[in-house]
Amino acid sequence: MSMGSRSGGQQDTLWIETSSLPKSAGHPFFEKLNQLLQQHGFDAMAESACAKFYVDGVGRPSTPPGVYFRMLLIGFFEGIDSERGIAWRTADSMSLRSFLGYSFSESTPDHSNLSRTRHRIDLETHQAVFDWVLALLATEGLLKGKTLGIDATTLEANAALRSIVRRDTGESYDEFLDGLVKASGIETPTREDRSKIDKKRKGKGSNKDWKSPSDPDSRITKMKDGRTHLAHKAEHAVDMETGAVVAVTLQGADRGDTTTIHKTLTTARESLGNVAADAKARRSLKPLREAVCDKGYHGGECLVKAQEEHHLRTYVSEPKRGRRKWEGKRDQQAAVYGNRQRIGGKRGKALMRKRGELVERSFAHVYETGGMRRTHLRGHENILKRLLIHTAGFNLSLVFRKQLGFGKPRALQSLGKSRKTAYESGTKAGYNRTVPASRLRHKLRRLWRATCNALPYYNVPLAA
Repeated sequence: MSMGSRSGGQQDTLWIETSSLPKSAGHPFFEKLNQLLQQHGFDAMAESACAKFYVDGVGRPSTPPGVYFRMLLIGFFEGIDSERGIAWRTADSMSLRSFLGYSFSESTPDHSNLSRTRHRIDLETHQAVFDWVLALLATEGLLKGKTLGIDATTLEANAALRSIVRRDTGESYDEFLDGLVKASGIETPTREDRSKIDKKRKGKGSNKDWKSPSDPDSRITKMKDGRTHLAHKAEHAVDMETGAVVAVTLQGADRGDTTTIHKTLTTARESLGNVAADAKARRSLKPLREAVCDKGYHGGECLVKAQEEHHLRTYVSEPKRGRRKWEGKRDQQAAVYGNRQRIGGKRGKALMRKRGELVERSFAHVYETGGMRRTHLRGHENILKRLLIHTAGFNLSLVFRKQLGFGKPRALQSLGKSRKTAYESGTKAGYNRTVPASRLRHKLRRLWRATCNALPYYNVPLAA
């Protein structure tokens, strides 16, 4: 066989026969996802919910709402953080074109189209799509709603910390430091002078004094890795029986957990109420009765409000505070002592362990592998629109984990041929085969012996 050579340039043809275009078999995961959405009438629901934002017969037809929401779901399943990245990925992939319903000769929506559609459709409609996915989970038996695990995490904002300005005067940070240096007697401040006077100054990053002009909703906060950034606070309410995210809220990063939990609980109760409106979904639901949180949510007023307003039994980890004075706070004392008794029991300890597993798992899938740890949008409303559909994709992955054993398309890369065939056929053949730990250790030990004996410098017999 002779070796071919790559030509330096290629002249475009004037026309191409459609029969000669390459045909895409489609991605098996996205084909199953399309089947699931069509089976439950996703496109009809999305078009009816978004009909109030359009006028028939005026202008050219817009991007269908079903295509818009599918593109945001691609952001979760493909781990793409920005709308530009989503638009480029869908334009480049033939399988994703098939998932959206576009042929090879049609152009897919670009990032500006996605942005205009997001601005046109309000936050309540995005919440309705999220609730629709919850109802789908309930019909599949993957939503109970009795016990919720609640926790929060920080998302890095699309704003630079160096661009913050004073809330009262509008001065930049350097201009403010220049004023302090000049007040100390130095007429021409240098960078070293600014650093010296700013080094030991207390409260220099106060959110009461500073804001970001590009993203006023962002707040100065310390991230989990120790760095200080402008950030937002995302809070999840997770079903402790199935791992489904029942509610997601976005609030100020400088707000404490005891103040943000009530909005999340209210949103979760409203979402469960919307799901209960569906007769099929109502069968698997249970009344909301319990909330499980870490010690950041512990507080007398917070526990009392959770019991009296939300009618919930609390399992909140209690920090070590020493003896407390309860004079004039008998209701808080009863709530704290009751919570302490519950978390010390067998069920309370089991719920604490499970909360850390399920809630942190939702954070890992949505923000780490899902690509939303850093936001590319500004403003709580815009970010929450994207975040709701992103989290809805996580909930849809639970359906595929139940049916097929895997919840994301990239999981197919690590499968063998037989298991890949079973995945594409929609069966669970071969997915429940687990290797015992003792057998796995034995295989690893044999592999290590064979590897070491094959090396020239380690050709010595190993002990059993």
